[in-house]
Amino acid sequence: QVQLVESGGGLVQAGGSLTLSCTASGPISAYNTMSWHRQVPGKQREFVAISPFGGQTKYADSVAGRVYISRGVRTIQLTMRSLEPEDTALYYCKLLHDGKTFWGQGTQVTVSA
Repeated sequence: QVQLVESGGGLVQAGGSLTLSCTASGPISAYNTMSWHRQVPGKQREFVAISPFGGQTKYADSVAGRVYISRGVRTIQLTMRSLEPEDTALYYCKLLHDGKTFWGQGTQVTVSA
C-alpha cells in the first residue's frame, strides 16, 4: 500500500524559513509526480508546487520566489523562506502514481506576525 507522511511543520516567525518533507512508502516507480498543497480552515485547498520526478517543478504565484522543491524518487521537500502569516496552513503532500492519487495527513505550518 502506498502511504505518504509529511513532516517539518511548526511555528515560525514571519520572515523565517521552514522545510517540509514528504516521503512515500510502498510500490512506487520513478514515473510519478509529487506536489504540495495547503489549506486553511474554511477555504479551498490551494496548490503550492508540483514536481514530476526528473521533470520541471512549477510553483504557485503566491509562493514563487520564496520556495524551492527538492525531489527524490519517493520524496519531495519544500523549503520555504521569507514566510508570511498568509502562509499559515495545513500543508499536504500529494502523489500521483499509476493513475492514482494519494494524500498525506498534512503538517501544520503556523507563521506568527
